[in-house]
Amino acid sequence: MPTTTPVRSWLLGTPSRADALQLYCFPHAGGNPVEYLRWAAQLPDAELHIVQLPGRGSRHQEPHATSIDRLVTDFLADVPLARPYAFFGHSLGALIAYEVTRALRDAGRRLPQDLIVSAFPAPHLPRSTRHLHTLPDDQLLQAVARRHGGIPREILGSPQIRALIVNPLRSDLRLAETHHHRPCTPLPVPLTVFAGNGDRVSQGQLAAWQQHTIEPITVRSFPGDHFYFRDHETQVLNTLNDALRSPQ
Repeated sequence: MPTTTPVRSWLLGTPSRADALQLYCFPHAGGNPVEYLRWAAQLPDAELHIVQLPGRGSRHQEPHATSIDRLVTDFLADVPLARPYAFFGHSLGALIAYEVTRALRDAGRRLPQDLIVSAFPAPHLPRSTRHLHTLPDDQLLQAVARRHGGIPREILGSPQIRALIVNPLRSDLRLAETHHHRPCTPLPVPLTVFAGNGDRVSQGQLAAWQQHTIEPITVRSFPGDHFYFRDHETQVLNTLNDALRSPQ
């Protein structure tokens, strides 16, 4: 059955602005929503909402989601999405944002005016990993650090900090690695793809997102790896601003 989790538990965000587009950001696996919340200062035309998954932050006592399907169902039961809005999802967040959009379309609900996906292959493509979430703690962290970066050395060297982050990271990787794509008709939503030009995700894997929208996709490439936006934040957020301002 759907949850009755308050909207404020799902979302961390900026003060409400009636004239602003609502931008919902879905973080990467193991991501800290606060990292995305600081984007608000450089997104003046958006009312920013960062999605906080069960088991994180103020929801730390809730069980982690066991599947993306259940996560999507619960999110849409609790978050109204009544005003004009857009989605941005990075890595695992891109997959979740896409699946939320599919579910909205299937339910006949209002769709995002933009779906912006980042650093994730098109969802119908075979997964390159299916086992990371099954590794022992230290091996899991080392494998993710080698594959994607983004885990500071001080975290890898601290047993106390590792213990805090490994369970949410494992839970998120399980969501991605156990999810099975179900074919469907393309979405009637403009779709933009962001990526770092040094990431493992290939140009072909990014271009394949075209199969999931009836609109021509736009691919934006930035210097950097999987977490390109950390080193080039201003450039990335300027491009995100432009994407959100583009007339549809």
